[in-house]
Amino acid sequence: MGTPDGNPDSAAEWDARYRATDRLWTSEVNPALPIEVSDLTSGTALEVGSGEGADARWLADHGWQVTALDISPVAIDRARDTDARPAITWLQADLVADDVPGRDFALVTAHYFPIAAVDVAVARKLIDAVGPGGTLLVVAHAPEGVRAHGFDPADYIQPGDIAEMLGEGWQVITHETRERGRPAGGGHHIHDVVLRARRM
Repeated sequence: MGTPDGNPDSAAEWDARYRATDRLWTSEVNPALPIEVSDLTSGTALEVGSGEGADARWLADHGWQVTALDISPVAIDRARDTDARPAITWLQADLVADDVPGRDFALVTAHYFPIAAVDVAVARKLIDAVGPGGTLLVVAHAPEGVRAHGFDPADYIQPGDIAEMLGEGWQVITHETRERGRPAGGGHHIHDVVLRARRM
């Protein structure tokens, strides 16, 4: 059960983590999302690892039609109970086993969505879900914060790995490490690695 480092892995494990608290994540949008998305024309968005829905709600507030995806039914139910507007479709799925619900999204975004190093196919699913002219935004905690929090970054696919998978037909707009602005993970996570790329 779980990954070798103890991170939740299955839907049941994530459900247990959500049930242990009234709110697992902050209700504020993740800092990189407004920075990287505000200059885009709104359209359809796939928000992966949506948790309790802060990023999906921000996108909907700014005109996006959002498909919000999470492995945990508890998280999806909690998010839907908070915001049931038609602009957001809340879906439970495990991308290791399930296909992406839809294709040709104008935006595919994943913040702090752990993809095990052996699950390269999951990263490929995210890339393939972006439509022509669409944007892929992947944000991860910087390696030093991951290590300080007790995990090995090498166990997970990093934004740089995804950048190398893009190949021809993509333009990398942003690929950098920056201050997060709001420390997370008990103060360990103070920098993010941000990858934003556009399918040509």
